[in-house]
Amino acid sequence: MDTKYKVKLGISIGDTNGIGPEVIVKTLSDQRVLNYCTPVIYAAPGVLNRVRKALSAEHFFYQQVESANALVPRKVNLITCWDQELSVTPGVPTPESGKASLDSLLAASSDLKAGLLDGLVTAPINKDNIQAEEFNFPGHTEFLTSYFDAPESLMLLVSEDLRVATVTGHMPVKEVASKLTVELLIRKMTILLESLRKDFGILKPRIAVLGLNPHAGEEGLLGTEEQEIIRPAIMQMKERGNLVFGPYPADGFFGMRQYKQVDAVLAMYHDQGLIPFKTLAFESGINYTAGLPIVRTSPDHGTAYDIANKHIANETSFREALFLACDIVKKRLAEEMPAV
Repeated sequence: MDTKYKVKLGISIGDTNGIGPEVIVKTLSDQRVLNYCTPVIYAAPGVLNRVRKALSAEHFFYQQVESANALVPRKVNLITCWDQELSVTPGVPTPESGKASLDSLLAASSDLKAGLLDGLVTAPINKDNIQAEEFNFPGHTEFLTSYFDAPESLMLLVSEDLRVATVTGHMPVKEVASKLTVELLIRKMTILLESLRKDFGILKPRIAVLGLNPHAGEEGLLGTEEQEIIRPAIMQMKERGNLVFGPYPADGFFGMRQYKQVDAVLAMYHDQGLIPFKTLAFESGINYTAGLPIVRTSPDHGTAYDIANKHIANETSFREALFLACDIVKKRLAEEMPAV
């Protein structure tokens, strides 16, 4: 693969009343980003112009293009997704901002599916006001899994020295235990191991699996899921030659920093994995959807309505998400190139 190839990255705007537009403009104000990729924002000029003016972002420029077939290299490209003037109410989710976030996501996803983009970076959405006939999902992860016809995917949070995946995603905690099966855990571990190899270049990855219950069930005293589901799944993966360890009590595992001894951690449910991850890597963390035929990343934070329009949002997580998408796209492209 040409090492000078500029990855074409679609960027969905997210909820226009949150901090998505701000972190996008801040990230792309640094012209050095254009040395690595050709960013394509899916939104409308009014949104970007408002943020640019508010931030006095004199180094942020964009080129309007009609379609992803006409991208301009070494420029930030903008594809307009709506024609009407968008009313912006910072910090307040509205039906209008929800529709704008959906229009942006659908347009970027369509171009990605058509092969006009190499990857997608999604700014934060409001999972309630984006709901529509075309989006009846708990979040980006589930939507993209369905849209790209993937049998299964895995939410993988990534930072410099920590990777945490979750077996279950956006669901009530009371439903987690009933969803866990040996087969589900094996599928999720398989996706995680394959992604670590293919997307992160780790030849023999090591993963730690957390228990569900306090003290990992205390040999059945505090719950039987570890004995009946989690440990048998781990043993089957070990028998296949994989370096899979556990189940570990979640509190002690993170308290003793045992995550430093493995390449990734598999948590049983959303908050079990995301609370320690965001405590350790909130400003630089990235959400990556493993198991998809395409590359999608996002910052690990939400819409942050409480600081919208205060111009204090930290763009580090979004910038890291953009660079991770570039890295993974290039790894995949290099793998696809025939050996010379």
